[in-house]
Amino acid sequence: MKIALSQWFPILQWGRQYSTAHFGADAVAAAVVTLMLIPQSLAYALLAGLPPEAGLYASMAPLLLYAVFGTSSSLAVGPAAVTSLMTAAALGTVAAAGSLGYASAAALLALLSGVMLFAMGALRLGFVANFLSHPVISGFVSASGLLIAATQLKHLLGVPLSGQTLPELLPSLWQHAAQVHLPTLTIGLGALGFLVWVRRSLKARLRAWGLGALAADVVTKAAPVLALAVTTLLAWGLRLDEAGLRVVGAVPGGLPPLTWPVLDANFWPQIEQLAVAALLISLVGFVESVSVGQSLAAKRRERIEPNAELRALGASNIAAGLTGGFPVTGGFSRSVVNFDAGARTPAAGVFTAFALLLAALLLTPALHYLPQATLAATIVVAVLTLVDFSPFARTWRYARADFTALALTFSLTLLWGVEAGLTAGVGASLLLYLWRTSRPHIATVGRVPGTEHYRNVLRHAVQTQPRVLSLRVDESLYFANARYLEDHVAAEVAAHPAVVHVVLQCTAINAIDASALESLETIVQRLKDAGVQLHLSEVKGPVMDRLERSDFLGHLTGRVFLTHHQAVTALTEPTASQD
Repeated sequence: MKIALSQWFPILQWGRQYSTAHFGADAVAAAVVTLMLIPQSLAYALLAGLPPEAGLYASMAPLLLYAVFGTSSSLAVGPAAVTSLMTAAALGTVAAAGSLGYASAAALLALLSGVMLFAMGALRLGFVANFLSHPVISGFVSASGLLIAATQLKHLLGVPLSGQTLPELLPSLWQHAAQVHLPTLTIGLGALGFLVWVRRSLKARLRAWGLGALAADVVTKAAPVLALAVTTLLAWGLRLDEAGLRVVGAVPGGLPPLTWPVLDANFWPQIEQLAVAALLISLVGFVESVSVGQSLAAKRRERIEPNAELRALGASNIAAGLTGGFPVTGGFSRSVVNFDAGARTPAAGVFTAFALLLAALLLTPALHYLPQATLAATIVVAVLTLVDFSPFARTWRYARADFTALALTFSLTLLWGVEAGLTAGVGASLLLYLWRTSRPHIATVGRVPGTEHYRNVLRHAVQTQPRVLSLRVDESLYFANARYLEDHVAAEVAAHPAVVHVVLQCTAINAIDASALESLETIVQRLKDAGVQLHLSEVKGPVMDRLERSDFLGHLTGRVFLTHHQAVTALTEPTASQD
């Protein structure tokens, strides 16, 4: 019972071992992450089309729930760039941005995502995320980064752009290019330039001036807060809002509100509209979280449990949905900052949540004159690190099929939107996998002289026997490639009239489904009619177990050999040559 409880509630494991040393390290990490999260959470709420306080709300309760269910000592849960963009895309079909219905739909989206993630974790379905291949994720994230940057141009330039895809945004930008607002452009470009300089040069400059590594890191992470403070003071002191500069406006202070789904006539239709988006957000968020969590855990020789992470993310999203937030995930940048700052346990997230709560209670009045252009600059600087074109050339050289999935995902995400791009990428990956495995590599093999090893006759100088045809099937056998195997065996036997034995080397066959089993039975019968015996060699244990549960072995005209060398030796002995 204790083991089961600790698996569901990892806090019972690390909580018993918590020490004052852990407390000190976690408190320092929380202070650093909080400085980073304040501008990020406000900016990502803006990206999702929500009021800025929603970003603060989405960064509090989820951290508390993750500490209870999560297994990573460094993962920091909260709003993220890609999931915020996906949230905006999903909610745009349900309600108008800025409306009460939009905020309630965002909370419902987080709840749906949370329920899906928690259910997947309870059912141990973490493998589902494997259907998002690395090329698909790479193309999707890079395209999303470009889209996010493009959507923020309206805040940086002070022009009324519309749309969520490049074909919508670019014509709108051209149409309103003459309406660029100079104060907004000045604030936006100034904040953008400062943040780029901070990211690229500040830490090295501080170290060169003699500041310690930790202090330099804290100052660098706190620099975006300085950008917020300076531009806010400028907007307030110069009354730039009266000149047309868009500012955040009044931000409610206090605790996150407890919100519940409104069970009215629109409830179920909204669920139907948001279900697909919630699933995609869940999968993308889980893949991002687990990737970050595993890479950070490996540095400390720790491990995370994917199914527990599903439950933790599920609980975090449910908490976000019930406290006025929107979908959250384990963000890359803040998790790395949390790790580098020395976080030792998930308690660092608890401290961060309380620090953000204090900020929500005490600092919200100061956010009134915060320029939206500054938040947009924060978003642009953060998301452009997601854009990486190197996988295109690398994947093109290595695997053209994977490049097709990557390019398709990238293109459709930019042209049709995040849901269309991601769905098409996953579909293309699955179709390409089916196509590739439907035509498995089947090699005719012979013995390497002086050894018991057998290799492809087209690649190596090997010895073959005229009466024995050795075929190595380099793929599991299933419905999509069963007929291909039938045709290949028939063609090879027709091309070698002297053959009386066919041996299938099953080294790479990990499974044989019912369709492939019927094809093997057909091959046995056809070869028998032609006076040829079929044999198997090097059959793996699990595959053999399933074959023994069928009547196939009773119909097999040949034998099953432990090694391929034994098969060829036995079938070329004088007694065998008379068969």
